[in-house]
Amino acid sequence: MTKRNGTRRAVRHAWCAAVVVGPVLLAGCGSGGDGDGNDIPPTATGTLEELAAQAHCEPKLQTDAQELRQANCTTEDGRYVLATFATDRGQREWINEANDYGGSYLVGRRWVAVSDAAVIAALRGRLGGTVETASPHHSGSGGDGGNEAEHSGHPGS
Repeated sequence: MTKRNGTRRAVRHAWCAAVVVGPVLLAGCGSGGDGDGNDIPPTATGTLEELAAQAHCEPKLQTDAQELRQANCTTEDGRYVLATFATDRGQREWINEANDYGGSYLVGRRWVAVSDAAVIAALRGRLGGTVETASPHHSGSGGDGGNEAEHSGHPGS
């Protein structure tokens, strides 16, 4: 099975940026969030810039490839990574890889926001979408939950 190197490289780049930001974002992770589910708007659509505007963010573009566009955002609710995808398949592959690292994801049609649960809840009130939460994987070492820095692909602090 052959994958296009450009797509795979863009996905890895995006994931690496999310992994670098992720531990910082997840460090403050709690059960917060005031989303009671009653005030969720329809799922937003649009370009990365249009989605960022709806989320009240001025995006700092990190990846600008045909298959994937990714930016870091900071709002009064917190920091997050916003990514848009050229295809549904590219989005699902990115999410499937990202799920190995755990975290909270707000998922819309060809876009994903990655942050801690409280930020995702606040974003959902602006962008709609579906929340996906993944537990970190435990590859190889049967440890006690482990230190993310010990997993390959995770940078140290």
